[in-house]
Amino acid sequence: MSVYFLGIETSCDETAAAVFTDELQILSNVVASQTELHSRFGGVVPEVAARAHLQRLLPVIDESLKHAGITLQQIGCIAVLNSPGLVGALLIGVSAAKMLAVALDVPLVNANHIEAHVFACRLAAQRDIFPCVGLVISGGHTSLFECQSPLEFKLLGATIDDAAGEAFDKVASILGLGFPGGPAVEREARKGDAKAFSFPRSFYKDERLDFSFSGLKTAVLYTAFGQDMSQRRHTLSEKMRADLAASFQQAVVDVLVRKSLQALEQTGLSRLAVGGGVAANRCLRAALERAASEHHFELILAPLSYCTDNAAMAAMAVEKWRRQMWAPGDLDAVPAYQPSQM
Repeated sequence: MSVYFLGIETSCDETAAAVFTDELQILSNVVASQTELHSRFGGVVPEVAARAHLQRLLPVIDESLKHAGITLQQIGCIAVLNSPGLVGALLIGVSAAKMLAVALDVPLVNANHIEAHVFACRLAAQRDIFPCVGLVISGGHTSLFECQSPLEFKLLGATIDDAAGEAFDKVASILGLGFPGGPAVEREARKGDAKAFSFPRSFYKDERLDFSFSGLKTAVLYTAFGQDMSQRRHTLSEKMRADLAASFQQAVVDVLVRKSLQALEQTGLSRLAVGGGVAANRCLRAALERAASEHHFELILAPLSYCTDNAAMAAMAVEKWRRQMWAPGDLDAVPAYQPSQM
C-alpha cells in the first residue's frame, strides 16, 4: 500500500502544497501565487510574503488534499522545504509542517528547496537521473552542482552577486516592463535583435564555474540612459527597448550554457538537469537543447509547471523517508543554502 505524503513549500512568494506517494506519483500540486501582491513594489517584499503565506497555507493544503482525493488522516508523512529562502516565509511552512506531523503522529522530513529544483527533473524523467550536473536558475540562486545521488550535492559554482532571475527583474524595471521580470523581458526580447548590443559575459572564458550578472545589469542601465543617467528623462524607443531586452537575455543564456558545458567537462558527467524559474525561459531551453545535440550530453529540463516554486518537488523528501532520516522536532527555517550530504 502506498504511503501518502503532504509537501509544503513557502520559501519565497508562492504558497504551495502537494500530495504525492512513496512511489513518486504526484497526486496534486496546488500553488497560490503572490505576484499581484508584490507587483506594485517591483519585487518580493518579505513581510508581505510571510503574511500572505499565513493567510493562504491552510486553504492551499485543503485544496491539495481535495485534488488528490484523500483526507488529512490518510497522510503518512509531512515533507517541508525548510531551506533556503526568506526566513519569515520559511517559518510559516516549517511551523505548519511541525504542527501537522505532531497532530497526525507521522514522521516529518525536510528537504532543500534549491536541490529540490534538480529533483523536479527526476520527477519529470520518471526514472533515476543521478549522477548528473544540476543547474538551478532562479530569482535568488544561480548554482551548479555535481549531484552523485538525490542526497549528495557538491556545489561547483554560484553567483557572486545577482542571481540570473534577479538580474531579469532588475532589467525589467530599468526598461519599464513590470514584475515579474523574467516573462516580461522574454516577451520583449522576441521583438528585438540579440546582436544589437555587445554586453559583458562575466567569467565566460574563465575555468571557474561561478556567475556574475551585476555588471551585465549595469551595462543595460548605462546603455539605456548613459553613465551619468542624463538620458533618464527620455523615453526609450520601442526598438531600443526590445533590442536591449534581447541582447541582455542572450548574454545571460550564453553564460549559462557555457558554464554548464564546463561543469560537464570538469566532472566527466554526461547528464545535465536544469530547474528553477529561469529554466522556463524558451530562449535558454532552445540553446541548451542545441548544446546537448552538438556536445552529445543528455539534457533533462524541468517541465514549465515544475520550474517555478511548487510543492511537488518536495517529493525529494521521499529519498530521506526511505532511509528513515526524519527531521528533528525542533526543525528550523534556514535562510542560507547548505549542501546536502548523506
